[in-house]
Amino acid sequence: MEGQILGNRYKLLERIGGGGMAVVYKAKCLLLNRFVAVKILRSEFTDDEEFVKRFRVEAQAAASLNHANIVSIYDVGRQDDIQYIVMEYIDGITLKEYISQKGALPWKEAVGIAIQICSALEHAHRNFIVHRDIKPHNIMITKDGIAKVTDFGIARAVTSATITMVGSTIGSVHYFSPEQARGGFIDEKSDLYSLGITIYEMVTGTVPFDGESPVAIALKHIQEKPEKPIDINPKIPKGLNDLIIKAMKKDQNLRYQTASEMLADLQRVLADPDAKINGSNAVEELPTKKMQAVSTGIDIIEENIDDGDGEYMEEDETATRKKRDWLSIILGIASGLVIMALVVYLGIKLVIPMITADDTASFVVEDYTNREFDEVKELLSRHDIIAVDDRVFNEDVRKGLIISQDIAVGNTLKPGSTISFTVSDGPHVVEIPDIRGQEQRIAEVEITNAGLVPEIVKENSETVGKDLVIRTEPEAFEMVRPDTVVKIYVSAGPKLEQVVVPDLIGMTRAEAENAILMNNLTIGKLLPEGIVSDVAKVIKQYPLPNEKVDEYTAVELTFGIEEPSDDETGGKVPSGPDDGGSQQTGTAKTKNIMITLNPGRTYDEEVLVYVESTPSDTNVRRIEMNQYVRRDLFPISLPITLGETGTTHVIVYLDNELALETDIPNQ
Repeated sequence: MEGQILGNRYKLLERIGGGGMAVVYKAKCLLLNRFVAVKILRSEFTDDEEFVKRFRVEAQAAASLNHANIVSIYDVGRQDDIQYIVMEYIDGITLKEYISQKGALPWKEAVGIAIQICSALEHAHRNFIVHRDIKPHNIMITKDGIAKVTDFGIARAVTSATITMVGSTIGSVHYFSPEQARGGFIDEKSDLYSLGITIYEMVTGTVPFDGESPVAIALKHIQEKPEKPIDINPKIPKGLNDLIIKAMKKDQNLRYQTASEMLADLQRVLADPDAKINGSNAVEELPTKKMQAVSTGIDIIEENIDDGDGEYMEEDETATRKKRDWLSIILGIASGLVIMALVVYLGIKLVIPMITADDTASFVVEDYTNREFDEVKELLSRHDIIAVDDRVFNEDVRKGLIISQDIAVGNTLKPGSTISFTVSDGPHVVEIPDIRGQEQRIAEVEITNAGLVPEIVKENSETVGKDLVIRTEPEAFEMVRPDTVVKIYVSAGPKLEQVVVPDLIGMTRAEAENAILMNNLTIGKLLPEGIVSDVAKVIKQYPLPNEKVDEYTAVELTFGIEEPSDDETGGKVPSGPDDGGSQQTGTAKTKNIMITLNPGRTYDEEVLVYVESTPSDTNVRRIEMNQYVRRDLFPISLPITLGETGTTHVIVYLDNELALETDIPNQ
């Protein structure tokens, strides 16, 4: 299909990918002069009306998402039997390819990528869109290291590695959740499970569950616990290991409940690799397995020693029964002792202190200023003293150090008492918002609202649309002081080559248009509009001949029957109105006409004035004026060149609308 143009706008250049459902092409948008990706539904699905409807509806829903880490969808269309989606073109590779090239990623890099994916999911979930197929294959990595989530509710490859329930694809088998494997209810937490598996693969280089068939892998999602990622790659910090384990809980209620919650833990792990992840150690009850019954040892003995001696068998059964009775007695006594020990222990720890409580305080408060709050909190907890912190920004005291305490040195406290500390949160810093992919105007507002100072820097880009943000400096998520200047690099579109404008004066319309296109320029306005004849020749052009301009610049042409001489500059506007009388100028007679604006119409700041005259004795048309005039100069008086005898026909256009048509006597 290379070379085909869809929707009179998108020219297909080359095939860059595809799956079981669609084929993806790199294309050129001829209207906006930028590269895009066009996803075309395979022909075998175009006759399925329900499938096509779901393809278009879900594409339009995904198009409502506007996030720097989500591949933007620009357009959805149909041409003949071709169903297609136009989306942002990403110059990069999939995360799956990236992992295949590099193996297990450094944990900080993996967390950085996961933060971007989770941020995209947070935005989608807020807009009530569940992806249902999060996997490294659907994550694009740009050359700048930006992660872009694609195929929101669209790309569900029809392959043997995909489970389908009631005709609806619900995810790829290596990455989908237990509820997807069971055909159960799918919600936002299903995406977070798949993200957990994606992070697992990033830091270990392998998927947690694999098998000989898709069904075998699906059963492992439901029944088996994965090997801990830290056991595969000991370089993974404990905080990240626990985060992955929590995200991959089989019970939806034990997983992260929202993308915002998971995003907060990802950012916390990046700052503190050994951060404690709440809920990571929650015990799950895996589904009960039905097992084959196993014969008891007694049955085996009976079968082996049955030699017909009934008395011997009876004595053996009696002995066995006595052994079992003694075992029951011993177990009963042991259980009683354990229960008694537990009661005694609880009595010592709980009841006796309540009866014999010592009202005298035994803990003496020390001076804790300039000490680490976490260390002091641990120290006080050993004495059953609760430490609470109130964090404040401070330019002089390092983050985490205690500035002051609410109980003075030397005071005594009872167990269970609370002491409050004012703790430094370090210098006041703010996080640079992620504004990549946003419009310049919106990006400036976000930077300003964050207490920072925006500075716009224009930069050519082949992949980011014009007037959209490419990146910031300092980068997104970096912590800086308020009022820091943030450079916002905004796309100026693809870099255009400079070309020289050819000299078109004296050419016919066909000759001029051909010369324009041959020089990689485009055809602009043709004046006068609608009345350019085949014999008319160019008498004026803009840009001027030999001027250097960007390629694809529009060239405006003005045509006339004859080329006006140097003294026939009818475009000059007199400084004031005239009385309309005739006068002799050199050898030519002229007569002034008054041109006024139509009071019933609204004009721009400048008005295009086009005036032509045709004397009846020569019947040669002359362009008297063709230029823009400021609105505040009207009414204007314009000299018209008259013939020797008869009359002169005058036509006046204002902004391409007929304003005056009259005959003036040549006297």
